[in-house]
Amino acid sequence: MVDSAHSGDMPSDEQRRTSVTKRGGGAPASRGRTTIADGVVEKIAGLAARDVVGVHAMGSGISRTFGAVRDRVPGGGGGKASVTRGVKAEVGEVQTALDLEIVVDYGVSIADVAGDVRENVIAAVERMTGLEVVEVNIAVSDVKLPDEEEEEPESRLQ
Repeated sequence: MVDSAHSGDMPSDEQRRTSVTKRGGGAPASRGRTTIADGVVEKIAGLAARDVVGVHAMGSGISRTFGAVRDRVPGGGGGKASVTRGVKAEVGEVQTALDLEIVVDYGVSIADVAGDVRENVIAAVERMTGLEVVEVNIAVSDVKLPDEEEEEPESRLQ
C-alpha cells in the first residue's frame, strides 16, 4: 500500500484550482453585444479630420452655409451638425467605411493632406471603437484662398 502525501485532509493546489466554480460563460468582456451608431463614428472622424494641418473646413460650400445659419438659430442643433458636417459613415458589426468632404487651404499638397486625414481618421476610429476601417474616401470640394473671406451669411437679426 502506497502512502500519499496529500491524501484526505488538505487538497493539493491542483485540486483547489480545478474545484473553482465558474459562473456565466467566458470572459466578462464577451458577455453581451456592443453596437456603435453611425453618428458616433462620424463625430470621431470629423474631429480627427479637422486636426490635420491644411484642412480648412469640412463639407461643401452649401452645407457650410446652411450650417452657419443653423448654428446661429437658438435650438438649431448646430453642435452635432458642425462636428459631423462633411462626414458620412456606414457602420457594420466589425467594420466601417467613411466618406469625407473637405476644403483645403491654398498652397498645401492636396495629396499629402488627404493622406494625413486618412491616417488620422483611421487611427482615431479604430482606437476608439475597435472597428476595422475598410476605406476612407476623401472628396476635396474647395480650396480656401488666402484673400477669401469666410462664408458667413449676413444675419437678419439685429
